[in-house]
Amino acid sequence: MVRAGLNAARLTEAAAEMADETGIEQLSLSALARRFGVKDASLYSHVRNLRDLRVRVALLAGEEMTERIAVAVAGRSGKDALVAFADAYREYALERPGRYAASQMRFDPEEVAGSAGLLRSVELTYGMLRGYGLEEPDLTDAARLLRATFHGYVHLELSGAFSHSREVRTSWARGLDALHAALENWPPKNKGESR
Repeated sequence: MVRAGLNAARLTEAAAEMADETGIEQLSLSALARRFGVKDASLYSHVRNLRDLRVRVALLAGEEMTERIAVAVAGRSGKDALVAFADAYREYALERPGRYAASQMRFDPEEVAGSAGLLRSVELTYGMLRGYGLEEPDLTDAARLLRATFHGYVHLELSGAFSHSREVRTSWARGLDALHAALENWPPKNKGESR
């Protein structure tokens, strides 16, 4: 018998909280079942397996982070939009480290098909980059540069790898200045490159 009030959304939220507390890799169905005071088997009415649960946490995180970024960039353009986007990204990752880590997993296309949050994330990123006058394939290249920069930075920050005495926030701001300059001066396409 399934415990009253147990559903996929409630399990996902609890799993996300656990991921933030102990890390996404420490998340298990047994630990989640213990949190609700039920047997592991009770969860299988709502989630298929551990991978399914982690994907659900990742999608939740993606939607939460995308919403935070959308609010931050609303009505902004150029450097203001870039800084607002980047700050919202970083703040979410630092506040919700387990959820953020889940959102960086590699997904099979069928696992995330129809995810409105992922589509909106791409739209927000490309919309902000179009403010710099970029078009494809430069939009994709610039989006990859931003993701790699933001993820690399927060990953290092979360792991405590920035041990220099210079304040991390100051380095972040200077890095965003550099990204803004790079986006404003995006190199022209190579002559032989196809569109």
